[in-house]
Amino acid sequence: MSNKNYERRGFIKSMLAGIPMIALDWTSFPMGVNANTETNQFDAIIIGSGLGGLSCAAAFARQGFKPLVLEQHNRPGGYATTFKRPGGFVFDVSLHSTSVSERDGIHNIIPGFPEITDVEFLSHPNLYRVIYPDYDIRVPQRNIKEYIGILSGHFPEEQEGIKGIIDDMKGISRDIAKISNARGKVDMSQFPVEFPYLFNCYSKSWGEVVDERIVNPKLKAIISSQWGYYGLPPSQLSSYYYAMPAIGYLNSGGYYPRGKSQKISDALVQFIEERGGKVMLKTRVKKILTKEHTAYGVKTDKGEEFTGKVIISNANTYDTFRKMLNEEEYLNDYFTKLDKFSVSLSSFQIFLGLKDDLVGKSGIVDSEIFYESGYDMDESYQAAKKADVENCGIGLTLYDNIYKGYSPQGKNTLNIMTLQGYNHWEKFESDYLKGNKAAYRREKEQMADILIKRIEKTLLPGLSEAIEVKEIGTPLTNVRYTSNYRGAIYGWDQTLNNSGQNRLPHHTPIKNLYLSGAWTKPGHGYGGVLWSGLECFGEIMQSW
Repeated sequence: MSNKNYERRGFIKSMLAGIPMIALDWTSFPMGVNANTETNQFDAIIIGSGLGGLSCAAAFARQGFKPLVLEQHNRPGGYATTFKRPGGFVFDVSLHSTSVSERDGIHNIIPGFPEITDVEFLSHPNLYRVIYPDYDIRVPQRNIKEYIGILSGHFPEEQEGIKGIIDDMKGISRDIAKISNARGKVDMSQFPVEFPYLFNCYSKSWGEVVDERIVNPKLKAIISSQWGYYGLPPSQLSSYYYAMPAIGYLNSGGYYPRGKSQKISDALVQFIEERGGKVMLKTRVKKILTKEHTAYGVKTDKGEEFTGKVIISNANTYDTFRKMLNEEEYLNDYFTKLDKFSVSLSSFQIFLGLKDDLVGKSGIVDSEIFYESGYDMDESYQAAKKADVENCGIGLTLYDNIYKGYSPQGKNTLNIMTLQGYNHWEKFESDYLKGNKAAYRREKEQMADILIKRIEKTLLPGLSEAIEVKEIGTPLTNVRYTSNYRGAIYGWDQTLNNSGQNRLPHHTPIKNLYLSGAWTKPGHGYGGVLWSGLECFGEIMQSW
């Protein structure tokens, strides 16, 4: 066998180890007995109440263990939170759309927690709408056949390739599901035959997979319109990390919770506390306590100490290892590994409350709209990275088209969002943290005005005059409220060298210290981080 074949086989084996199981076998895990929650001793201490932290804590609570969640913000949820402003407006920090499962015809299942029944998810009128200079396409909800027909109508010469790329996406998802169900026990000699789609794409970017099927560059962009959800252009993005959730989204549809994303976070907190766990807000973890390279507790900025059998960090990995631990020499090789990963883009968001029902009067029925000024996705990515708001892609969410009553009567709630790099904002960082924000405010207002005018010109005439409330969130805002390193919204970039089998694992070189959330397996997104918490819990249970 050639060295290349040995390398390929080794790569695939490690990839198999990195593919999560489809379902946890709860009956195989040990059970705990909840102790007095007034003591400072816990079975598990979770740093951060993002969805990856809450799902992990909820899993411990479900099994009868005693988890403690420590959150530096005044509300739980990380990016899954809301905030209020005058005029009756409630803004969602991040959620635009997500996939969920249904029970008895009702979409009310938070992934992994069928016991939670009071979070209702409502369908978007269509999956999303994407606007390019020559094309305006509405992607239908849960109707892949119709979607293929729409694309084929615009590009009849590419009909075979369109069907082929959809088959690729389905095949990748199917292959990974087969491996997951087999618990990774695969006959390697039959791998190319049994898992042909995964075998073909494992070392390719999404752009390379599309190039094998599609010729027209405009169609390539349209088919890859969801790339903003993953933070990298197709040329850099892992193929199966794009394909799996994208086909799931096309197949299962996009949904939004009644009560906004805070409803999800609050439901998980209630689940934890009803089962003997504890969630403490306004409590920042200053230090992870270790002895002989083993984690045994945490110390807060108020001087409180809590001990636990395991410590799970739902905080960003930079702060976890560079600020909360005093293990620099021991972690030298680990730091070398981390330094090879690139941090994802951040976001620039405009939260608008309109004093008039401008959306209803406009006749727009869509709730999620992506607008691109060109077809070169690498150029669009670079524009986002450089904070070039004149040329970057824009996402517009019209929440009132999801369900009536979202906004105060006769008003609208809108979100304008673009990906954005952190470098542009570093010059404001020092003054921002000291409270000197005059120059920073001028800059963000200028950017916001440009984006509002772009939306006003293309979609919503009269937008500027209809604004009652305007809030602007920048990468520095993300740092302030979530403490995410460089304001990252996706953790590490999902590149080929940092996705799937290469993704930073839950376990760490520090014994009893684990990771959960966007910075570890499987990655970002509401579904991704909820599963990350469950997967992290399952790994700990196996060790116990």
